[in-house]
Amino acid sequence: MELTSAKTIKNLLAARGIRPSRGLGQNFLIDKAAIRKIIETAELQPDDTVLEIGPGLGVLTQELAKMAKKVVAVEKDRNMVEIMKETLKDFKNVDVIYGDILRFNIRESDSLSNLSGSPTPVSRTSQISKVVGNLPFYLTAHLIRQLLERTEDGPLYAVLVVQKEVGQRICAKPPDTGTSRAGRGMNLLAVSVQFYAEPKIISYISKNSFWPSPEVDAAILKIQNTRYQIPDTNRDLFFKIVKAGFSHPRKQLINNLSLGLDMEKEKTGEWLFENGIQPNQRAETLSIDHWRNLTKSFKIKE
Repeated sequence: MELTSAKTIKNLLAARGIRPSRGLGQNFLIDKAAIRKIIETAELQPDDTVLEIGPGLGVLTQELAKMAKKVVAVEKDRNMVEIMKETLKDFKNVDVIYGDILRFNIRESDSLSNLSGSPTPVSRTSQISKVVGNLPFYLTAHLIRQLLERTEDGPLYAVLVVQKEVGQRICAKPPDTGTSRAGRGMNLLAVSVQFYAEPKIISYISKNSFWPSPEVDAAILKIQNTRYQIPDTNRDLFFKIVKAGFSHPRKQLINNLSLGLDMEKEKTGEWLFENGIQPNQRAETLSIDHWRNLTKSFKIKE
């Protein structure tokens, strides 16, 4: 079955009285070149167990199953699960799970059977080694953060299709000059991801490569959480400081931090100077290392 054909997809859905769900962000990828690029970026090995997020009709699932040892595809729409019984019937190394990916612990394969109350048979899987998904745009930031937080005890290699602008925000860097213009620099989402991982945009995908076509283009985002090996940062304190710093992104750090952390301005200024940061800088000009250093030295101020 040619799942990269918009006509085939329309007929497949119409035969069941189904329409793509805007609420679930269902935009089916129909571009063969983009699919090849995603698979190529995943660098699949014969012993890989792949977690696929939001498989939809199974177009990516088919290609993943040809190269990986196992594919565990988690789908929230029961209609899609029923359709994949047909589109994936020739692949014996695929488990399609009906459930919410946000309830899935990537390090505990037993949790697969607890994703929903359905009696979906799930074979015992080995540890997930790769994550691939065409993410609903509305879910991207929250889902990526959860994936990274749930894999801090080991490496995560993820290849995700995300909204172009979201991908660019995730991969943002501080401006070279230490100053910023019109929000060009780091942001809370970028810090939240880069605390754990090194994200990289591999390429862009036109909105016309999907059916139905979304309003914006997409990006293929590669994420590797190599930073899980750095255990010396208090995560809760780190994000408390970062959130305070970004509480009013256009305001100076000294104001945001002194207010958000309930510190005297004079002490806040000293703390920033000690870490090579000017009090009048904005949060978007700071690197991950800046935030880590602030977190470590904050102990003195407590």
